[in-house]
Amino acid sequence: MTHRFPIKEIARQSGLSTATIDRVLNNRPNVSAQTQRRVSDAIDELTTQESQLAARGRRLFIDVVVEAPTRFSREIRNALEAELPSLHPAIIRPRYMMQERMRTGDIVAILDRIGKRGSQGVLLKARDQPDIRAAMAELGGRNIPVVTIFTDIPDAPHVAYAGANNRAAGETAAYLIHHFLSSPTSSGSSLGPGGETGPVLITMSDAHFRGEESRKAGFVEAMAQLAPHLPILDASGGAGLDGDTARRLESMMDDCRNIQAVYSMGGGNRAILQTLADHDLTPSVYIAHDLDLENIALLQQGQLSAVLHHDLRQDMRTACHHVMAWHRLLPETAIAPPSDIHIITPANIPAFITKQAPIG
Repeated sequence: MTHRFPIKEIARQSGLSTATIDRVLNNRPNVSAQTQRRVSDAIDELTTQESQLAARGRRLFIDVVVEAPTRFSREIRNALEAELPSLHPAIIRPRYMMQERMRTGDIVAILDRIGKRGSQGVLLKARDQPDIRAAMAELGGRNIPVVTIFTDIPDAPHVAYAGANNRAAGETAAYLIHHFLSSPTSSGSSLGPGGETGPVLITMSDAHFRGEESRKAGFVEAMAQLAPHLPILDASGGAGLDGDTARRLESMMDDCRNIQAVYSMGGGNRAILQTLADHDLTPSVYIAHDLDLENIALLQQGQLSAVLHHDLRQDMRTACHHVMAWHRLLPETAIAPPSDIHIITPANIPAFITKQAPIG
């Protein structure tokens, strides 16, 4: 395994001992594949952060623990890496633990390992579960600040939440669907007297992600006021993963006839669109979340009506500011504000994003 970093730096980045790093780098026996992967990941992280290694300032090792589809965790990492050079007076050194699916016990084990080896902060995207709350409390007892990102765990012991107002996002989605379907130019039925009352399909990845739950609550309440005659069909539970989302939706197709619109809170949009198309269903309106590469491609192809976007870089900057303020490296008045919700259509995709190669 080639590298150009001191063993001590690799050990600090990976959270392993220098003896373990030495065994891995010299291909000695009795080293697990998981340990080899942790060392390899640490070297990759150090390569990405190389400009930070020579910078002067208080170094803060921050652990980023995320359960999310790869398409979104990749965007989180890119956003944080882009913000690192601006996070003075601290030098932030992130360590990543990101997986598409994590059992509660997996996250608890990761948080316990972080607590034992030490950390200056944890950025956490996880489901709201009692054991995870207890693990967060353990970190607090070890003086390790926790900031929840993108999906909060209300009333749990943590420093702050960094992310968009999810309830407002759900209300915005309801407004857009009502507006699109009410428009005389809509290809679907009007919401006026005599209009069709086919269902609006909603999907969350998992109800225990409280951010998505807040989106749903805001959406359902707003739709009850704007279009109470439109039934809402809930096809949640696919974890935002294409295969699981498609299977979940396929099991409900008998209820999807005459579907009017889709509000996708948790991703898997290509799978949702394909499953509907397989049954000759084309919703008049489709509202999704997040400008990942898949959604950009779907916007450009005209398959999404709009994407509700919030600035991930601002959210990651806010999260780091909370950790820095906890360490008294930054006054609380300097913490970046929460990100706003932006409505992105095929006509206003940000120029810097369109330069990236879309998926598919």
